[in-house]
Formats: sequence, structure tokens, C-alpha cells
Amino acid sequence: MIYTLTLNPSVDYIIEVKEVHLGELNRLEKTSKFAGGKGINVSKVLKRMGVQSKALGFVGGFTGSFIETQLLAEKIDTDFVKVEEDTRINVKLKADTETELNASGPTISAEKFQALKDKIASLTSEDLLVLAGSVPSTLPKTTYEELVKICHENNVSFVVDAEGELLKAVLPYHPFLIKPNHHELGDLFGTTITNAQEAIPYGKKLVEMGAQNVIVSLAGEGAILISQHEELISTVPKGEVQSSVGAGDSMVAGFLAKYVETQDMKESFRYSIASGSATAFSIGLCTKEKVESLLPQVQLQA
Repeated sequence: MIYTLTLNPSVDYIIEVKEVHLGELNRLEKTSKFAGGKGINVSKVLKRMGVQSKALGFVGGFTGSFIETQLLAEKIDTDFVKVEEDTRINVKLKADTETELNASGPTISAEKFQALKDKIASLTSEDLLVLAGSVPSTLPKTTYEELVKICHENNVSFVVDAEGELLKAVLPYHPFLIKPNHHELGDLFGTTITNAQEAIPYGKKLVEMGAQNVIVSLAGEGAILISQHEELISTVPKGEVQSSVGAGDSMVAGFLAKYVETQDMKESFRYSIASGSATAFSIGLCTKEKVESLLPQVQLQA
């Protein structure tokens, strides 16, 4: 089973209006709301690819119930730890410019964190855990490290999609896959990366530091996959970018969906690129049909 972990999920509330008049009444033209969070996005895309997963994390209150209900409606299994305070609501205001108002999220007690660790400790070598996104301010900064240490001790493969110190801390535990973008990779090593040739040496350093496989996304410049055995550079499909939200999560899900099916790193990498692009070219997350229509455009070179 693939498990996805979203430590600080949200109800994303999208409001659309032509223009905003501060200090006055504004009537909204369109609203929508959905369960948000990087791990949740991975579960949603996996489901669209025909791969079952189970969503883990913390939820609370009426907003937490909304997330569970929505995932249930999409036939995605959940096993959340329930907390006392409400799951956060993030507001995304779309007008002539786009503005985001993100809440900090509920307080997570030591007891609730231990309950999550107990769930992680029950996973076996037959499972894989995806850890994605930020850590709530009420949890220790070592949260990811503590969780992947449990995975490492129990021979559970894990994927990490995070940045900065969160990412660096998990490398000694040999993640199966990490997926920084070129900005995040540059920040890790105090440099600027703009293309594949500049990214490759630093991708190799991440492998030396413990990662088994590294995908670095380079936006319109393509992507690279680096492991102990190979270095691959990928083109990206052409299309009009509608929204980059969820594109990175779709890359992770696309890779895992194809890897579960084939165990083929190259095909999984191609599927990852097509999935990220399919989401970027869509309003909302990608569909399997959109991914497979873009796949012929994804070419690899060693």
C-alpha cells in the first residue's frame, strides 16, 4: 500500500471576483472549495491513475470532516489522527492578481504526534510512505527526521517532497525518491541553477548524501533524474500553463503510479514529467487521459 502524509492539510477556498474594493462590500462571482495539501494531492492523482493509497495526517473540526468526506467521495481511503482544533482554511483570491491567505493550522499535541508515529510504525516493507509539504509550527522541526527514521528501521520505502533543512535531514535515511525543483536545489547549495547541466552535479551530491533517486524539475527547461546508476535528462511537453498548483505533487504521483506497475525507472520518469505537465496545463489536477496524451512528447537522453 502507498500511504501519503499531509501534516497540515487545508480546506482550500477559492473566491473569484473581477476586482477587489478594500473597505467596501464585494460580491463574489464564483466560489469553490476542496481538500488541499501536497500529500492529499498525491493521493488524488494516484486514484486517477488507478492506484489506491491511504491518506494520513491530522484533521479536526468541521473542516477536517469536510476533507474526509471529500476524499471518501473520491474513493480514497483515510486514516487521519483527529485533533481538537479545526483544520485550517486557506483562502485563494483570484481577481486581477492572485492573492493567497494561508492559516497556520491547529495545535498538534505530543500525544497526537505519538499517535501518528504509531501509525507509521505499523507499516511494513511491503508499503511506501510519501511525506509531502511543510511541518506545522506546533510540531518539532525534527518531525520528518523522526518519521523517516521509523521507516528506515522497519525497511519501509519512503518518498520526500520537501525543501531546505527538512529535505537535508532525511537524506541519511536513504529516501527512495526526492523531488526538489531547481530553485530548491539551488537554495540547498547556495547557488543559482537554470538548466540541466548546472543541476546534474548538485543532484549527484544529493545521491552521495543518501538519496536513492533524485528528480529535479526545471520548469520549461525539462527535468533530470539521477541515481547511483544513471543520469537522464528529459524534455517537457509544450502547452499553455494554466496553473502550477499541484504540478510537483502530480510528478510524484505519476512516477509512483508507473513504478508500481512496471518497476521501470525510465518509464516512471517519463510518466512523472507528463503528469506534472498535464496538471500545469489544466485547471485542477491532471487526468490519466491528459497524461497519456502528453507522454509521446517526453523524450529522454542520457
